[in-house]
Amino acid sequence: MADPLKGIEAVIFDWGGTLTPWHSIDPLDLWRAYSRVYDPSRAEALAEDLTAAGDRAWRRAEEHHGSGTLDDLLREAGVDLSAPSHGDAMRAYLQAWDPHTYLDPDALPLITALRQRNIRVGVLSNTLWPREHHEAVFARDGVLHLIDGAVYSSEIAYTKPHPGAFQAAMRAVGVAEPARVVFVGDRPIDDISGAKAVGMRAVLVPHSEVPSHDVEPDATIQRLADLLPLVRSWP
Repeated sequence: MADPLKGIEAVIFDWGGTLTPWHSIDPLDLWRAYSRVYDPSRAEALAEDLTAAGDRAWRRAEEHHGSGTLDDLLREAGVDLSAPSHGDAMRAYLQAWDPHTYLDPDALPLITALRQRNIRVGVLSNTLWPREHHEAVFARDGVLHLIDGAVYSSEIAYTKPHPGAFQAAMRAVGVAEPARVVFVGDRPIDDISGAKAVGMRAVLVPHSEVPSHDVEPDATIQRLADLLPLVRSWP
């Protein structure tokens, strides 16, 4: 059996920008993929309305740690979810997301190595997407069966860095003691300050365009492959 990691029972990952490589995304262009199918006669105006609704949703998350859903956003922009074109439009929207959702090449080897050491693997993501969208992505990339528990803010009342989000993630992976959990994320406020506030160890994967914050992670790594040797080095 592979060597265990002393005192660590679970590693919980942020999704976007951590398990997926960070890069800039144009929300307007993604919503164009939806709106061109939903209503070609007003595609650009609808895409702009959807983008604005998304901006408001993320602002509520940042300022009040309140969660939201993709359906909430669509309704706010005036979309009729029962319209015959909605299903095809949503498929076009998700297809447009495909290039942005592939796992970091380091992710599968790391997750596999953690599971070989009897370390539970979790995901905690601030997201508007429903669970099935995320699970389809993880299934496509061959890791869904390796994830012991996942919490998506679209299913709970709050977003990171609210303590309740991290506590929900601990319950999802079946670990009661936060000191036995390592959280890995790319956002100093949402991920690092939130994890440390509940007593987890927090590892930052830094990206230059993510706003900095006056919080000190337990460690910083430049790529996911650096996590296992880092945790092995801890007392």
